[in-house]
Amino acid sequence: MNELSEARQRINEIDAKIAKLFEARMEAVRDVGEYKIANGMRVFDPSREKEVIERNIVLIEDAEIRGYYPIFMQNLFAVSRKMETKMMHGARVAYCGVPGAFAFESAEKLFPEAEKLSYSDFAAAYEAVRLGDADFAVLPLENSTEGEVGQVMDLIFYGSLYINGVYDFSVKQNLLGVKGARLSDIKTVISHAQALAQTSEYIREHSYETVEASNTAVAAKKVAENADVSVAAIGSLSAAEIFGLDVIERSINHNQTNTTRFAIFSRHENPSCGNEDHSIIVFTSANEAGKLAAALEVIGRHGYNLRTLRSRPMKGVLWKYYYYAEVEGKLSSEAGKEMLLELESQCDMLKIVGTFEYTGMYVD
Repeated sequence: MNELSEARQRINEIDAKIAKLFEARMEAVRDVGEYKIANGMRVFDPSREKEVIERNIVLIEDAEIRGYYPIFMQNLFAVSRKMETKMMHGARVAYCGVPGAFAFESAEKLFPEAEKLSYSDFAAAYEAVRLGDADFAVLPLENSTEGEVGQVMDLIFYGSLYINGVYDFSVKQNLLGVKGARLSDIKTVISHAQALAQTSEYIREHSYETVEASNTAVAAKKVAENADVSVAAIGSLSAAEIFGLDVIERSINHNQTNTTRFAIFSRHENPSCGNEDHSIIVFTSANEAGKLAAALEVIGRHGYNLRTLRSRPMKGVLWKYYYYAEVEGKLSSEAGKEMLLELESQCDMLKIVGTFEYTGMYVD
């Protein structure tokens, strides 16, 4: 047997072992996929993939071969994602709005293979998950220019669902017209009030008349049905695709950092997996001097950064408020458990809504 034959024989033996290890790995991937579906988690987790490569690359002793390891793992991750994505075909995602709206786009980007279920309001989408009609919901928490979404805040406080992930989405408004329409043809624009506000400078520059619609996708549908070259919609690129409109001009909002944070809601709490560094809690404190300050002092004293703090009026109780807080730090640690125990003693009510790894992912 010559050297080439011997090398190929070794490769054959190694490939046989790799095949069995591949099967075992994909069986574990299947378990991960089932867990993600149950807990309302998206397939793609770039921080996890980076962590695996960085942890294991040091095991490769040959420096030349080491350079190929990330490529090998990236291909393996891609195959794993394909399997998890296929499993997601049976998942159902609730959102508020209609196809073509930005909420639909967000659900589509987070769960491209899942079935999207449209609901008329936030509460209906939330209830669909609670009742088991949907597996999870994608709902907005806040917008960088418009602030918090009060209805969703109330659902978080009064409801029973958990938040298992928060993602930042860039909101790009676009001028959409009927086929063949040119910029010089447009005289009137239709859109949701927020979209009109976000593009007010552009609208003034072009002296457009404005008409409000219930959401951006409804505006796009009206433009498509009317087939008037002088009327355009302001909305998403997916709305243009769905309703057969031309994109006359892209990114016309004056604030190019306009961002909406969407949360994934699930019936199941995401248990500690070691990577969680972000938590959402809601609590109430007695209406007494120093009580709220004492609760916040507990969080800071234990080394946790309070990223966000908001107050909302409680329903049916005059001048009584609850507090929504986002805390940076690992609550599953001993320090976290001690902090929560002490915080609970300072609050009338304390609820952990979600604990997860927050990557600050900016999805464009």
